[in-house]
Amino acid sequence: MTPAKTPQTLKPATAAKKLGIYLPAAPQDFQETELTRAEFNELQQTPPEWLADLRRNGPHPRPVVAQKLGISISGLARGGITDPLTSEQITALLQDPPAWLVSERATQAAVRAEAARVKEREAARKTSDA
Repeated sequence: MTPAKTPQTLKPATAAKKLGIYLPAAPQDFQETELTRAEFNELQQTPPEWLADLRRNGPHPRPVVAQKLGISISGLARGGITDPLTSEQITALLQDPPAWLVSERATQAAVRAEAARVKEREAARKTSDA
């Protein structure tokens, strides 16, 4: 007989990262309890009110803040943003962008344009080699 399989679990930090939420802002029981894959999938499919509120209003972790601002995580650091931000704070930054944010968004746009150019060049090279 084979031993019974134990369900795969996620540590709270991993679950928070995958859900796109700031762990210290989550309820205490979420912060202290590992989740099974089924529980995690249930949270994704039918998020409880606290999860929907965190996703909507924040505070948001740095990757989410960077994505909402349209810059890289490194750009956040260069701009001096080290703490999580709420949706309200992000909106305020977007409505009246400081110089560092304008610069970082331009840098990010240039990086994306270069990546697209390289991708097109590689696609053209593959079709000419064929």
